[in-house]
Amino acid sequence: MLWVKAFHVIFMVTWFAGLFYLPRLFVYHADCTDGPGHERFLVMERKLFAIMTLGGIVTAFFGLWLLFAWHWPLTESWLQIKMILIVALVVYHIYCGKLVQQFKAGANTRPALFYRWFNEFPAILLIAIVLLAVLRPSW
Repeated sequence: MLWVKAFHVIFMVTWFAGLFYLPRLFVYHADCTDGPGHERFLVMERKLFAIMTLGGIVTAFFGLWLLFAWHWPLTESWLQIKMILIVALVVYHIYCGKLVQQFKAGANTRPALFYRWFNEFPAILLIAIVLLAVLRPSW
């Protein structure tokens, strides 16, 4: 079971690397004014989104394996909160995909400052999720 946990963490790191870096690319892309730079960002965003999506899917696979193998009761409040935060991350991930498509279509209307703030959301959730998973508080 420790192997499953290890792979869950490895792919979680992969997923979060993308969740941290893709919005940073949006910051630079929103400020980009030249055609070749724009095309370069489109390729980087598309490839990174594909890699982070794979990381997210494999993270979920191993996470569900752990959940069912260890028979954690879904009545524990720390686990319920963690699951809600993970759903928020999935929504964030999907929204990042929508933003990739908007940049591709040339339809971005947001300034770089928006993406600088947008980039902070997964960091806050990561801190909360790790604290919940490690400390498992019983409220």
